[in-house]
Amino acid sequence: MSSVRIECVAKEGCRIGESPVWDEKEGALLYVDITGRKVCRWSPVSRQAQAIAVDAPVSSVALRKSGDYVITLGTRFAALKWKEELVTTITQVDKDKANTRFNDGKVDPAGRYFAGTMGEEIRPAVLERRQGSLYTLFPDLSVVKHFDQVDISNGLDWSLDHKTFFYIDSLSYSVDAFDYDLQTGKIGNRRSIYKLEKEESIPDGMCIDTEGKLWVACYDGGRVIRLDPETGKRLQTVKLPVDKTTSCCFGGKDYSEMYVTSATDGMDKEWLSRQPEAGGIFKITGLGVKGVPPYPFAG
Repeated sequence: MSSVRIECVAKEGCRIGESPVWDEKEGALLYVDITGRKVCRWSPVSRQAQAIAVDAPVSSVALRKSGDYVITLGTRFAALKWKEELVTTITQVDKDKANTRFNDGKVDPAGRYFAGTMGEEIRPAVLERRQGSLYTLFPDLSVVKHFDQVDISNGLDWSLDHKTFFYIDSLSYSVDAFDYDLQTGKIGNRRSIYKLEKEESIPDGMCIDTEGKLWVACYDGGRVIRLDPETGKRLQTVKLPVDKTTSCCFGGKDYSEMYVTSATDGMDKEWLSRQPEAGGIFKITGLGVKGVPPYPFAG
């Protein structure tokens, strides 16, 4: 087993850091600060993060085939032009609900942008339940709603053969799998493949490695765990120096580095003094596995 090394590379202290995505073209890490309302891009060369402020909670960012990015902003799918710092709305969801916002999102291998919503939080992970839904933004900019009654729509990814969609509704404390039809983007046959242990706390963001194993960030659990979706077994636990680990992705030149986002919302002064790197972005090396490059939105 290679030696795992953890380093806090961006110490800006996000309120809720989320949705890390490696941008190969820029050689940089994208991520968002949801309640801080900004989209960030961290360069390993300058070791600095640039940020673009937006007008609502921004919960995920994805690459776009035509250039620049797409984001989920409030209850909107939107386009972001980085240099111009220009955000334009593509479409809106949850029009019948006053108190929801998007949460995690990711693009599937066919270039569709999957993202789900959740009720507004009273405080972290405390909210009106079953207010959320899971949506897909198609390349023709139409939107499909898959299901509702979601608490906190969270981590998502696809199996290496693209036949399974993995999904987390955080307050179910479960990582779920669906049969996936890549041609149509339809999902079905939902089942739980892993239930979190008490000390793992709340499942949050998720990514897959080139061996087909899932990595799940555990909010309030201060760790990422590696799961085998076939056997439902936990294979590895990597603990971080902060409790509120929120999401993870692979990046770097050969996708052998893992990046983990974290949060500070809900932490008091005493807690923060014990965890000065809370809200930072962490780089984990030496895992001995590589990740899958992110897919760009085709629309």
